Amino acid sequence: MERKVSRIRLASEPDVIHFLQVTWEKTLGSGFVITLTDCQSAWTGTVCESMILQEADDMAMEKEKYVDELRKALVTRAGPADAYKFNFSKESCHFSFEKNLKDVSFRLGSFNLEKVASPAEVIRELICDCLDTITENQAKNEHLQKENERLLRDWNDVQKRFEKCVDAKEAVETDLYKRFILVLNEKKAKIRSLHKLLSEVQELEKNIEHERETATCSEMTTDRDAVYNESTDEEGENIPDPSVLAPDTLRRDDFIISSPDVTDIAPTRKRRQRMQKNLGTEPKMASQEHKLQEKEK
Repeated sequence: MERKVSRIRLASEPDVIHFLQVTWEKTLGSGFVITLTDCQSAWTGTVCESMILQEADDMAMEKEKYVDELRKALVTRAGPADAYKFNFSKESCHFSFEKNLKDVSFRLGSFNLEKVASPAEVIRELICDCLDTITENQAKNEHLQKENERLLRDWNDVQKRFEKCVDAKEAVETDLYKRFILVLNEKKAKIRSLHKLLSEVQELEKNIEHERETATCSEMTTDRDAVYNESTDEEGENIPDPSVLAPDTLRRDDFIISSPDVTDIAPTRKRRQRMQKNLGTEPKMASQEHKLQEKEK
């Protein structure tokens, strides 16, 4: 069974503090017992589930939503202090409460209570419940305090471990950075040496290619000069002396000059042979005629 005690002020007696106790077994929607006291008199009443359903129908609200509004008004007292208004008539023992919304208020519920013949017993039970609740809350507070202390110790331990891990991480990073610098410098030196060697090899290849081209050009010039000298010697040997030319040769040249031009650029072999025969026979015929003329003279 669960109980909840709250302090309220009635609209008819705002200066007098009243205590309201709500007790229920399973859920608030299945029914509850309400007890009201001003520490001199006490009133109590039972609210069954059917009454809760009737009030929800009158409010045109669903049961779950209406039970939630009852919990806020009677148990948790959510919202500001003037969010709810309580009314109680000692003559009729009628208890009601309303919810204030700005300038509008609407009734949440109303119940008929009965006056208790021995209010001292009710007040005693109310005080005992309050003390039990205080003791229970104190035990919870102590447990939570111990739990907080344990969590604080764990947090301090974790923080120390974290700091050690950070220090170790920084040391590892420093060591790795130093090694990286050494490796990087070695790689740079190796790259520079390879680049220098590559430049030397390229320069050597350029020089070899240049020398090869120079040697090739000189050989070609030498061969060209040799060919030119040979052709010049052959031409010198084949040129006849003009002083020893015979009259037949002069006549042959005259015949060649006086002969008609050849229209065919590339004469056939037979034509070339005929032309050579004609060139060979004409001078002989001219020489025989010349001899006959000298005999006649």
